[in-house]
Amino acid sequence: QLQLVESGGGLVQPGGSLRLSCVASGTLGYYTLGWFRQAPGKEREGVSCISGIDGITIYADSVKGRFTISRDNAKNAVYLQMNSLKQEDTAVYFCAADSVVGLNHDYDYWGQGTQVTVSS
Repeated sequence: QLQLVESGGGLVQPGGSLRLSCVASGTLGYYTLGWFRQAPGKEREGVSCISGIDGITIYADSVKGRFTISRDNAKNAVYLQMNSLKQEDTAVYFCAADSVVGLNHDYDYWGQGTQVTVSS
């Protein structure tokens, strides 16, 4: 049973950057780790994920070239570096873990989320 805790959210101006972190209580091992987000009144969407087997990464089209996912298994952590932030990136961001790679299915383990607000 994994417990995931996100941090690093906050208020940032358009064009700014934030780095989200997610630390697991257990060993991440070969789990795929993903970042998802949910904006008010919208469905949850997958942002990015990284395989625990070969390190392959997947990004939503809306964040390609701006966001970078990485993981540090020694620290049981996954990160999301977010650059060139836009107002439409405003959402609650969740990290998640699963045995399957991808962004279009439900993950087994979820964190509680961290709020990211992009506003001038």
